[in-house]
Amino acid sequence: MHRRLSHFFLAPILVFLCGAPALAGTEKLSANEERHVEVAMRMIGHQVLLAVGDPTSLVLPIEKNGDQYKIRMKTEFGFVPEDLALTIDSVISATQIAKNYIVEFVSCDSNKVVHSYEVAEIKTDNVLACKERAQPVACYMLWITLLDQHPTEIETSGNSETPSTGPFRSGNGPLWMLLTLLTLGLVGVIVAFRSRRSTSQAANPNVVQIGEFQFNKRNMELVFKKERIRLTSKEADLLQLLSASMNDTVERDNILTKVWGDEGDYVGRTLDVFISKLRKKLEADANVSIVNVRGVGYKLVLGE
Repeated sequence: MHRRLSHFFLAPILVFLCGAPALAGTEKLSANEERHVEVAMRMIGHQVLLAVGDPTSLVLPIEKNGDQYKIRMKTEFGFVPEDLALTIDSVISATQIAKNYIVEFVSCDSNKVVHSYEVAEIKTDNVLACKERAQPVACYMLWITLLDQHPTEIETSGNSETPSTGPFRSGNGPLWMLLTLLTLGLVGVIVAFRSRRSTSQAANPNVVQIGEFQFNKRNMELVFKKERIRLTSKEADLLQLLSASMNDTVERDNILTKVWGDEGDYVGRTLDVFISKLRKKLEADANVSIVNVRGVGYKLVLGE
């Protein structure tokens, strides 16, 4: 059972280019079938760039080695594996180029695989390792290995490369294209915002997600929806220390040493005052709280 469906709205010109015949099992591909696969690979590259928030960079020419296809982009990017898996799987499903395949992200610098997963039709669950572990901005090559080239079943007439029946025959081509466009577009509406937000965070190491807040350590501010909340330097240092140990208690002495250091003007209740100020600035999200662990210290808690 295939795992996923999903993602961004495909540009119409790309969809129309894919109105090629379905693939003929594991036999040698015809010229038209090979073009269909190559266009699908370019569609994958295009959608990956959109998913990481880059609508302008180029997808370089597709390279083929047997059943492996290499997709290269003329840009560096960071990504969240789960989001790009949704994108890639949706294009492969819509273009019907395979039901069993392996996807590998390879570092351009080390030529080592930094992330990979496999989709197999016969499995009930396909494991995606490190699905939410964001990968840093770098140069990546995308290798896709088609373990089968599984078509929609069609009938052919003589030696013609054009199917006589099925969804790819000339009379039904536009219908297939329309269905592909609608499927990818409608699902993309649901997941687009989530993917863009995750990609933005992956590309900016100075931004920490705290519930519905985005904490920008460098700019010393909290962003909640469209509202920006300024923090003092001590408030930012304190929140950074607590967020680095999310849901774990940070001892009071540790907070005083790291935030106030050897400052001699510290008085007994200064820490408590700053905690109170942070609580007020975080109160817009009811799932975020700073808890006093009596006699020990404080912890930043999500979901309590």
